[in-house]
Amino acid sequence: MNLDYLFEQSLVVQIHALAAIAAFFLGAAVFLSRKGTPAHKLAGRVFGVLMITAATSAIFIREINDGSFSFIHIFVPITFIGLYQIISTVRRGDISSHRKHVRNMFFGALLIPGFFAFMPGRVMWVMFFGG
Repeated sequence: MNLDYLFEQSLVVQIHALAAIAAFFLGAAVFLSRKGTPAHKLAGRVFGVLMITAATSAIFIREINDGSFSFIHIFVPITFIGLYQIISTVRRGDISSHRKHVRNMFFGALLIPGFFAFMPGRVMWVMFFGG
């Protein structure tokens, strides 16, 4: 892994990448851990903050499309809507829906855009696999 390449990028790209990477690993750990515990609740809150950070920072990353939004920016509102659904369902005590929305968030707002981030030539590709 080439972290030097990441730190050569703009601050917003660094923030976005680090928040998304941390959300991925934390989210995976939460999926594998016991649910409903104080640790689960804390990890969920941290995951939410990381996802908000990743989505918000993505708004300011526009190098791909000459300063305009690109197709990958569709995941920003998807993330915000997903976070709202996650929070509202757990507050209502609807754990089944909460679980579904968390799973959708992890795959639909983290793994799918992450797949695009790992396309050849993109920052994550270069960082993990070289030129």
